[in-house]
Amino acid sequence: MYELLVLLILVVAIVMVTARFKISPFLALIGAAILAAFAYRIPLAEVASTVTTAFGSTMGNIGLVILFGTMIGVILEKSGAAISMADALIKVLGTRFPNLTLSIIGYIVSIPVFCDSGYVVLNSLRKAITLRTGVSALATSIALMTGLYATHTMVPPTPGPLAAAESIGIAENLGLIIAVGLPVAAISALAGLAYASRFNKSKWTPLPSDDENDIAELDYEQLRASFGKLPSPAMAFMPILVPLVLICAASIAKLPSHPIGEGTALEILSFLGTPVIALIFGLFAATFLLRGGNKLPVFNEQMNEAVRTAAPILLITGAGAGFGAVLAASDLTTILSDSLSGLGLGLAVPFLIAAALKSAQGSSTVSMVTTSALVAPMLGSLGLDSQLGMVLTVLAVGAGAMVVSHANDSYFWVVSQLSRIPVITAYKTLSVATAIQGTAAFGTVLVLGAVLL
Repeated sequence: MYELLVLLILVVAIVMVTARFKISPFLALIGAAILAAFAYRIPLAEVASTVTTAFGSTMGNIGLVILFGTMIGVILEKSGAAISMADALIKVLGTRFPNLTLSIIGYIVSIPVFCDSGYVVLNSLRKAITLRTGVSALATSIALMTGLYATHTMVPPTPGPLAAAESIGIAENLGLIIAVGLPVAAISALAGLAYASRFNKSKWTPLPSDDENDIAELDYEQLRASFGKLPSPAMAFMPILVPLVLICAASIAKLPSHPIGEGTALEILSFLGTPVIALIFGLFAATFLLRGGNKLPVFNEQMNEAVRTAAPILLITGAGAGFGAVLAASDLTTILSDSLSGLGLGLAVPFLIAAALKSAQGSSTVSMVTTSALVAPMLGSLGLDSQLGMVLTVLAVGAGAMVVSHANDSYFWVVSQLSRIPVITAYKTLSVATAIQGTAAFGTVLVLGAVLL
């Protein structure tokens, strides 16, 4: 009972200091790891090494993957490739189903690009489609928001799922996470789309605009013009497709049946499909999106921005791993095994913890990092220590990390402010939408668990 009480106090403390007092999640997690080590009576000589070893191991295994994924995302955002992808999809899907179009665009763009940045870049496109079709801006805002959000928490190389995969111990099989995560994220996006369609004819009063020069105030043609000549759709999609294809191909090649054999071809595909190598090729493909005569300075500037963006995520991920290592070194695992083994909670445990952390402190990434560190020692007692069980655990954590986006979440403010949705209306619509899609994703994960585990 003492160990469980300590865990509860530490989780509440992490939430309080990050949400209420705005302390860095990195410091909160490191502090929690050290306090946990003292509370669980881990020998003093082992405290520092337990935390630093887990931190270093995580950085070695997943740090470069997060960094290269962020680099690709920055180039896609700055080059106008996201707009080019959107244009290509509109040509295929047309404007007859605006909510569906925006949901699909968001679903694809947010695989490498943070959902916040994706919404900023695509908001003018959303406005243009809204004006062309006469659908309520509230509906198109929800559709784009939920489309972006679905893959943001479910599909690598977005940092949240990557960090969760590393903490849970399945980072070497990202191809399987992608293969399962894509359809689960699709169902989540469809749930958000269905909810968005309820507001097609909604009457509401948007907030007045404060900044006429903001990117959100550009019409679609002005936004396109701001990027100059857009890259071709093929080039725009390439940085996303190259790493995904390589990772998935390697996963297929390494199946027990060895469909391509066990010789040189398997070795080459396994090498190319290693996540860090695959993302290096994706970054190489992204460099072809750079334009002008001074590509090297532009590339260096964007890479510096990517490093600044990735640094906090890397630190939080490593700190979460240190916290998880301390928990694993304590008696907590045995106690949790004894208390949870007969309850049959299974995948509900990571979902509920992630949902509680997300709702309390706002960040999906922090929620995923912290939750995965907490549940990693419990996998055996929950019956989730198989390869597929760990994959479904990552997705359950991702589903929980959607529930719910509200005033403590930067994404809530990005969407509501760019779409000029009043706060009360945003609570009634945007927050509800994320609750619906997170629940839908978890329901899908539960069904997969019942069938496959």
